[in-house]
Amino acid sequence: MKETVSDLLQSALAALQADGTLPADQSFTPQVGNTKDKSHGDYACNIALVASKAAGCAPRKLAEALIENLPESSAVEKVEIAGPGFINFFMSTASAFEVVNTILGEGDRFGRNNQGQGEKVQVEFVSANPTGPLHVGHGRGAAIGDCLCRLLEANGYDVTREFYYNDAGAQIDNLALSVQSRVKGLTPDDESWPADGYRGDYIVDVAKAYLAGDTVTADDREVTAKADPEDRDAIREFAVAYLRREQDLDLKAFGVQFDVYFLESSLYEDGKVEATVKRL
Repeated sequence: MKETVSDLLQSALAALQADGTLPADQSFTPQVGNTKDKSHGDYACNIALVASKAAGCAPRKLAEALIENLPESSAVEKVEIAGPGFINFFMSTASAFEVVNTILGEGDRFGRNNQGQGEKVQVEFVSANPTGPLHVGHGRGAAIGDCLCRLLEANGYDVTREFYYNDAGAQIDNLALSVQSRVKGLTPDDESWPADGYRGDYIVDVAKAYLAGDTVTADDREVTAKADPEDRDAIREFAVAYLRREQDLDLKAFGVQFDVYFLESSLYEDGKVEATVKRL
């Protein structure tokens, strides 16, 4: 409905440019906004104030001329001038019903367009570390990120959903050490428990699955446990896969899926990161 008002005003502006009231070599774009007070109508526009200097007349006089040149529309019940020259539009009840009928008729297609056709957008979101279960904060990120992706897709963009996860660094070493400690029968109450070890019950679950030789399948990997308490690299690989699977299950239950999983560890494979650090 706001577009309808804008189109009506644009037609009136064109008419005034044609009859010489407004200069034909200037461009005028009406800015239509919602009114704060419904007694002033549904929409308001200040174009008369903006263009009055170009017209060489008072804003209210230009507003009167604009109203006189507005095309007929069943969507508009009445138009009034307020204050120094604001133009207020009161929309008809029938026009509101027409919008509702349009929405119902188009269903899921309503509002979709091709504004972004041919353009690619990558959205990286959630990106939780594979060191524990997802929490409420991750759920918030999943909801916002996926909504953004869906809005972009509805506007014609080719969207890629990316999950970036830190499968390298100190936190992953700490995860491997924590699981290994559980595999060896240690608990957080033992003196030899790692100082920064993860204490959650999920570490116990990972350790049990590792000792049982389980195979876990995540969206981006499949790993079979070696069940060797001394092989920390194998424990690290299995623990990351196990927790990735748990995160995947939660995200799928939430209705969120990803196209790309980008591993932090892949950044170190060609040695460029290490070489850059040395140069710095």
